[in-house]
Amino acid sequence: MGAFTCPMHGDVRLSDAGPCPKCGMTLVHEEARFRLVRHLASNPLMLSVMFALMFAAMAGAMMLMR
Repeated sequence: MGAFTCPMHGDVRLSDAGPCPKCGMTLVHEEARFRLVRHLASNPLMLSVMFALMFAAMAGAMMLMR
């Protein structure tokens, strides 16, 4: 079936899905794409930070267009 790994801790490899023993984030299949995005999206705080950064970038771009 394959191994599961933590997107942030490449040295963590387990045979079953579950939490990372180092950070507690959900392990993803080793061949999963967009590992970092999935890791960040599983944390509500990181989702808020990503949204705030996107909003700030869009607002800055709109200010430059005036």
